[in-house]
Amino acid sequence: MIIPAKNNPVLPVTKRVKDIESIVNWFEKHQRSFYALGWSYLGKQAKIEELFYRSILQVQKELRKFTSNTSFEISVLSIFMQVCRELSIDNSLTASEETIFHVLQQLKEPERAVLVLTYIKGISMEETAQLLHVPPQQIKEHIFSGLQLLRKGLGNGVAYQGCHEYQKHYVDYLERKLERPQKIDFEKHIYHCQYCQDDLASLQETNLKFSETIDSFSVPAGFMENVKERILYRENLLNQKKKKRKRMGLISVGVVAIFLCTGFFTGAFSKIYYSLTEENVELRVFLQEGLGERLGLEAESDGVIIRIKSVIADEIQTLIFYEIEDTKDNGQYMINIDDGVIIEDEMKIMVANTYPRYYPPDMESNLNQQEKTIYHGKLSLRPLEEETGTIKLKINKVMKLKRHSPDAFFDMEPEKGEWNFEIPFTKNPSIKYTLNEVVDIEGAEVLIDRLILAPTATILEYGLKNEVTEKKRIDMINFKNLEINNGIAEADMYGNSYVHAQNDLRWSKFQAHFEPLFEKGTDRVKVRFESVYLSVEDHKRIALDAAKEYPKTFEYAGSIISIDKVESGQPATVVFSNHEVKNRVYESLNFNIITDEGKESSMEMDHEGVVMDKNGKESDMKKITTKLYDEMEQPRHFFTVQSTKIHGKNVTPKSLEIYGYSTTKYLDDEIELKTELIEIDEAGT
Repeated sequence: MIIPAKNNPVLPVTKRVKDIESIVNWFEKHQRSFYALGWSYLGKQAKIEELFYRSILQVQKELRKFTSNTSFEISVLSIFMQVCRELSIDNSLTASEETIFHVLQQLKEPERAVLVLTYIKGISMEETAQLLHVPPQQIKEHIFSGLQLLRKGLGNGVAYQGCHEYQKHYVDYLERKLERPQKIDFEKHIYHCQYCQDDLASLQETNLKFSETIDSFSVPAGFMENVKERILYRENLLNQKKKKRKRMGLISVGVVAIFLCTGFFTGAFSKIYYSLTEENVELRVFLQEGLGERLGLEAESDGVIIRIKSVIADEIQTLIFYEIEDTKDNGQYMINIDDGVIIEDEMKIMVANTYPRYYPPDMESNLNQQEKTIYHGKLSLRPLEEETGTIKLKINKVMKLKRHSPDAFFDMEPEKGEWNFEIPFTKNPSIKYTLNEVVDIEGAEVLIDRLILAPTATILEYGLKNEVTEKKRIDMINFKNLEINNGIAEADMYGNSYVHAQNDLRWSKFQAHFEPLFEKGTDRVKVRFESVYLSVEDHKRIALDAAKEYPKTFEYAGSIISIDKVESGQPATVVFSNHEVKNRVYESLNFNIITDEGKESSMEMDHEGVVMDKNGKESDMKKITTKLYDEMEQPRHFFTVQSTKIHGKNVTPKSLEIYGYSTTKYLDDEIELKTELIEIDEAGT
């Protein structure tokens, strides 16, 4: 019988997901079905780990776009499936006995998508239709053809000759959704038609085998721990870099006086003028470079005044600088791009398949600290299609900020109103260079692909190799800065993004964003690396015996690890530890616990650990504060105790299978590359 759609628990209100930890926890609760879905496409644990990692980050990025009209799970599935397709390059399986999954991998879309969503994820046909943007009736057709192909791939090559006019009812009949008159007619026909009997029975048998495979499927131990460690590393890194952003200072009075005497003759007058008249330091630099102009647009609603100060447009984004004044209360308000912002004909005037940049509330800037009733902010919109034109912007809600809040973005109160603007724009040119250099970073190949000099950002495109031949892969790169024409562009803490258009299947392409330098051209660039997060393959099997006394030790990666506890039962327990972290090669282990059944029913994992800085100072991983972490130099995250509970009936651990480990390497690497001009975009022609 075809499995009926399950009512999987979902997050009822999107706004309850307030941080990436909540998203990770949600994925952990649903990891079994999502892992099986990923295995249907990818067939390799390393790629599925990458799939979870990218999906979690993309969900965090797009969370504010989720609507109440679509369930949280469907919104997440849409992102998960998109990333899954992008990663499904190598379809070879590592486990040959997984015949069902091997056949699924050979299917083409949409049959594979419909089968995995309906029978692995267990969502309804209506939700599947919504997710794949096809009519519900077409979903039934894909289920039927998918089961036929699955049957054939499993070796049942008999040429079945079911009657076409009745085959269209198979899916509804097996799911008990046929209306009574149709059901009676169908059963009468089946009773008298041997061909349809055989056809229907074989499809039902195929589906049952599919169901049995899915029911027995399990997630490897430590899988989510690896993903969570990568997320934790990234989040801590972002917090650390937040305190290091460069700020421009004011020009001294003496220098201004000299410029005022020479400005009219040297062309420096605009720089002097804006240095004296524009208080927003970031906007001032754009205006001094001639990349925008003051607009002075203003609208008021119920005592709240919004002023659009300027717009800077290029192929990366459309950046709007604004200020909001509260004339009735002592408050500060910001604009939230995903709540209360409407752009007329957005999909016509702006580039599709792009996402606005994320700029969090900046309550700590000198400007926003000085004035308690005025907030100075910036809003990123999608890049524009045309070179000149007008943006018709309607704002019907602003968000009241709370000072000294630990989470300023989510701890806001909406204020309704109506503010309408017609904003003129001129798109500024960008310059693109090809670098196309493969460099060795910690024994792994990295493609430094392209450099883009745009007015609002400096962008370095790079690639990580998909097919890793060495026993080491880079999961994440953190850049320090770029040097171009003696100017230094610091890395943007929110600037790493995945490139959706992948034109070379050998590499997974990413973009690293840096501060804008306003350079008109260059013939070389220096790239400075800060750190890489590595996964190293290093297999080792350690036999376990619950009847023996523990602790026992073994050597791995130059360290002595203690197995502290091995217990059979309901649940079974395995605990191992290594508290010596100084000079330790690995930070956490990628492992699995093999039981007497050869698999685990479900696993519960926990860990203890320390964060250690460059000088060897250790802090408890679960007690460290953000402030303390920000003050640490080159922090690394070491697991000291890793414990696993295996839930099942009379489970007996047989072996600890270590596949490899993860580690962070801080770098002093610097490379200098020659640039080759590709093009100047249309705005510059």
